Amino acid sequence: MHKRYIAGGVVTAAAAVLYLANASWLASPPDTKPQLLAHRGVYQHYDREGLKNDTCTATRIYKPTHDLLENTVPSMQAAFDAGADAVEIDIHPTTDGDFAVFHDWTVDCRTDGKGTTRELSLAQLKALDIGYGYTHDAGKTFPFRGRFKGQMPSFSEVLSAFPDKAFLINIKSNSPREAEKLDAWLTAHPEARPQRLNVFAGELPGNRLAQLRPELKPVSKSSLRSCGLRYVALGWSGYLPKACRNTVIYVPQNLTWVMWGYPNRLQDRFAKAGSYIYLVGAMQNTNGLPGINTPEDYARVPKSWRMGVATDSIEIIGPLAKGR
Repeated sequence: MHKRYIAGGVVTAAAAVLYLANASWLASPPDTKPQLLAHRGVYQHYDREGLKNDTCTATRIYKPTHDLLENTVPSMQAAFDAGADAVEIDIHPTTDGDFAVFHDWTVDCRTDGKGTTRELSLAQLKALDIGYGYTHDAGKTFPFRGRFKGQMPSFSEVLSAFPDKAFLINIKSNSPREAEKLDAWLTAHPEARPQRLNVFAGELPGNRLAQLRPELKPVSKSSLRSCGLRYVALGWSGYLPKACRNTVIYVPQNLTWVMWGYPNRLQDRFAKAGSYIYLVGAMQNTNGLPGINTPEDYARVPKSWRMGVATDSIEIIGPLAKGR
């Protein structure tokens, strides 16, 4: 009986130490301004039910309430005007050594052209009508057709249009050669100021960029998984795994409960390791990371959150953040 009491006391004391070591209320968040990341800028939302990697989302948009299309300069301007601190964009290399800002692997879905995006020159891409394929009524009408010819921007045009703004670059392939092309492009364009850029990529280009351009803090699904799993396993001790240092991670709202010290101590640990955290929406069985897109989602962001919030609906979340 006496040994049982001792064992119980040891367990209780260990639990108390574990709790205090990870108590959010005993830590202060970093003294920084929360950052809003606008996925795709302001764009046409679409039905996400049953999405696959090759689904043409332009053919399942909701009835338009504005005239903006993703990955265009006006879309990005609207996102910054709504309160975005950074905008996520998608890039593809072109056959003439540039990069085009466009989402899809092929131009078949959204435009009046055919072919693989990266197998075309910038001039060929700029000749396309990027609003051609959008429809909200199963092809009865195409509200943007004929209105967006020549509006696919180059990467250079985007960075020149917003010289003081930050961007998250999404590399659409999983080839390390893509990282080398981006590195060469940045070397040839010092005015791009890489310090305002971050990168989301496949595992292979992400790893290569980590060697070539660590300042871009490139991340991939595998690096996010590595950091997350290691932190869940070891974070209780206060130790921050190497995979979580000098990087950017995305934490779904429905998984914050497994992130030791959330929110304040978690922020403090990552900030001291040169890392940054974006909160995203509840993880579901869909492609990609969901955003914090509704007032209800944003209400669940702690008042003490001083890091990032990623959203697909900056036009909704931006004003809410400003009000807070």
